[in-house]
Amino acid sequence: MEGIEHRTVEVNGIKMHVAEKGEGPVVLFIHGFPELWYSWRHQIVSIASHGYKAVAPDLRGYGDTDAPTSINSYTCFHIVGDLIALIDSLGVDKVFVVGHDWGAIIAWYFCLFRPDRVKALVNLSVPFIRRNPAIKFVDGFRAKFGDDYYICRFQEPGVIEAEFFHVVGSADVLRGLLTSRKTGPPIWPKERLSATSMAIPPLPSWLSEEDINYNASKFDQKGFTGPLNYYRCFDLNWELTAPWSGAQVKVPTKFIVGDVDLVYTTPGMKEYIHSDLFKKDVPFLQEVIVMEGVGHFINQEKPDEISNHIYDFIKKF
Repeated sequence: MEGIEHRTVEVNGIKMHVAEKGEGPVVLFIHGFPELWYSWRHQIVSIASHGYKAVAPDLRGYGDTDAPTSINSYTCFHIVGDLIALIDSLGVDKVFVVGHDWGAIIAWYFCLFRPDRVKALVNLSVPFIRRNPAIKFVDGFRAKFGDDYYICRFQEPGVIEAEFFHVVGSADVLRGLLTSRKTGPPIWPKERLSATSMAIPPLPSWLSEEDINYNASKFDQKGFTGPLNYYRCFDLNWELTAPWSGAQVKVPTKFIVGDVDLVYTTPGMKEYIHSDLFKKDVPFLQEVIVMEGVGHFINQEKPDEISNHIYDFIKKF
């Protein structure tokens, strides 16, 4: 894939697979669910061509990176710890950070915990999630959206994994999730997951069978439990981050989202993104870009535009 190199790095007690290309200032790409380093394939090549070192790991639990068995090994501190160890291994003090979906959540935590290691942040799809000291994350989601809200459905170990593998299969899970244009809060009623109920559309022009097969091969090997454990640590993260309640993300930031993104169209999200609250939480927020007609997997759907947005921002620093 145009000179992208792969290696394994020892970080924070695990072996992490890393894809990288280029030389220069480091741009750290953090993927989301259900993705891999591969979701950044276009940006890796583009950003490297501008004189940067693009580095995209498989996060713990994903792809060719180790997957600890304990749910509690997937807290925001574990994931950020892995990434700090990764950039330490590169011999650099500061990096540019780019995140999408769960990668964006991790990027917000990264910048909250270690702003001294970040030059600037470009986050896609998921805005900063405010910590309400009065209610845990999952309880808050359940109160707003009900028991069938996807994060609530993901909480019980083994249940959704069984549905993925025995009812649908990993390739169709990925097809269904990556191609979905459904807006609003993702609701997953228990009867939804079947080969017919997912109503999987044809692949769009930006996603090929080769892309699906590569991703599916990794999820077939490793399973979905590690990635789902990120969701199962939502409340543990809420408990552990009590010292940061009300803290601000103080790094230069650009935020990009599609106007038909399932996060952007979830009640309350659009209002927050365009309110003074987002700017209060992220005081060095410099740009908010809303891309028309674009869904959740924005870095794959609009690879050239996203690469240009990233470069146009980071070249200032």
